[in-house]
Amino acid sequence: MISAMDPVTLEVCWNRLIGIVNEQAAALQRTSFTSVVREAGDLSAGVFDRRGFMVAQAVTGTPGHINSMALAQRHFLAAYPLERLRSGDVLITNDPWKTSGHLNDVTISTPIFRGDACVAFFASTCHAIDIGGHVLSAEAREVYEEGLFVPIMKLYEAGKPNDTLVNLIRANTRAPEMVLGDFHAQIAGGNVGGQRLLEFMDEFGLERLEPLADEIIGRTERAMRESIARLRPGAYEYAITSDGFDEPITIKARCEVKGDELWIDYTGSSHASRRGINVVMNYTLAYTTYGVKVIVSPDVPNNEGAFRPVRITAPWPGRFRRRSPTG
Repeated sequence: MISAMDPVTLEVCWNRLIGIVNEQAAALQRTSFTSVVREAGDLSAGVFDRRGFMVAQAVTGTPGHINSMALAQRHFLAAYPLERLRSGDVLITNDPWKTSGHLNDVTISTPIFRGDACVAFFASTCHAIDIGGHVLSAEAREVYEEGLFVPIMKLYEAGKPNDTLVNLIRANTRAPEMVLGDFHAQIAGGNVGGQRLLEFMDEFGLERLEPLADEIIGRTERAMRESIARLRPGAYEYAITSDGFDEPITIKARCEVKGDELWIDYTGSSHASRRGINVVMNYTLAYTTYGVKVIVSPDVPNNEGAFRPVRITAPWPGRFRRRSPTG
C-alpha cells in the first residue's frame, strides 16, 4: 500500500510524477506550431486519476489554465464516463463555461489505458492562435461572435481522427495548420506523459494510481487546512473599481476564515457586462484558488487537495448565459 510507504519512497514517487508531467509539457512545447505556446508558455499540463482529481501539474503554465483545466476534467468525465472510453480516444472542448473562460483556450484530455483499463488522464490547455470570429475583441456581445464553439467531443476515437470535427475546425479558423498542429502537440504531450506513467507504474508495481493519488492529495489538503487554521478567524472585505467597458465595474470580495476552511464570496460585485469582459465561474474559481494558495500555503503542491478547504461563491448572471464570457 502507498500509505505504508516510507517517506523516502513516497518522495521518489512524487518527484517521478512531477518529472512525468514536466516531460509532457516539454513535449507539447517542443512540437507546438505557435510562439504563444512554444515561447510564451500559454499552456497547462497535468495528470489526473480515474476520478478526475488532478494529482500533479507541470511547473510551466498559467494559473488560470491549470486550475480551470482541473475543473474541466470533471466535465469530460460527466460527458464521457469511463465505460464510454477506449484506448486511443482523445477528448476536446473549448466550452468557456467548462474550461478556461474564452474560446481561444482549448483543453484536450487523453485517457491512458493499461490493457483494457483506463488508469489515468493527461490533460492540457493551450491558447489557440485563432478560433474564428472576432479576434479577442471585447466588443463581442455573444459567444457566437467570438468564434468556433466546440462542445466536449472526441477528437480521436480509438486512435482514428474525427475527420468531421477536424474539417469543421479547419474551415472555421484563419490558420488551420497552426491550430491543428497545436492540437496534435497537445496530444503528443499526453501520449508522452502516458507512456512514462505506465513505465513508472510497472516499476513500482502500481495497479492503480488512486492509492498514490490519495496519499499525495490528502497530504496537500492537510497542509492547506493547517495553514488556514493559523489565520486569524473572522470576515474580511475588499472592493475595487475598474474602468470596465461602457461603464466602471466593481469587484467586491468577502473572505471568511472559519476553522481550517475559507469561504470567499463575490456578492455585491457589478452585474455581468453585455461586452466580452466577464469572467465565468470556473475561471473565477481557478484564479481565486490560486490567490489563496499563494498567500496561505505557497510551498504545498497544487492539486485536488489544495482546492478542498476553499469554498467560492459568486452571483450567477443567468440572463447572460449565452453572452460573451471574456474578451
